[in-house]
Amino acid sequence: MKKLVIGIFCIGLSFMALAQQKPTELDKSPMDMSYWPANYPILKMGGKVKSQPTARIIYGRPAKGGRTIFGGIVKYGDLWRLGANEATEIEFFTNVKLGDKKISPGRYTLYCIPTETKWTLIFNKDNFCWGSFTYDTKKDVIRIEIPTEKNVETVEFFTIYFDDTADTANLIFLWDDVKVSLPITVSKKIS
Repeated sequence: MKKLVIGIFCIGLSFMALAQQKPTELDKSPMDMSYWPANYPILKMGGKVKSQPTARIIYGRPAKGGRTIFGGIVKYGDLWRLGANEATEIEFFTNVKLGDKKISPGRYTLYCIPTETKWTLIFNKDNFCWGSFTYDTKKDVIRIEIPTEKNVETVEFFTIYFDDTADTANLIFLWDDVKVSLPITVSKKIS
């Protein structure tokens, strides 16, 4: 009987604790994810793919919010986490070439050093980082420079997505009036 009373008391305390919890606020820079092939989870649920995706990227989506982005809050020549909050992570499920550089399957933290005319993208093996506060150049796997373009329209929320075909894709970065495109190709073997 004593165990029953203690059990009921503990359950009652649990319900009281749950009733007092408040949901967290929505993040001003929500997390998003993009796959190659596009809409991979939906394709998989529909039975249209049997293998793993080629790649996926997880990133925070800050808003422009009337601010000057490049050369403003994102300083030219400084390391940037490519989004907001946690550093952006990209995972490759097969061997790929980024431009002319090969990279093995795995999860990488993706950083950027932007300038007005080009971005240096950095693929780093130190995962699960908040921002770029613990960035370590010794853990860099690849650095690749890609040119910037002026985008026709202003993009309010930082956006990353794969523009893909069967064995190639462009990893597109859009924010404000800037567009950057990294060509990616499936590579059968890394040598």
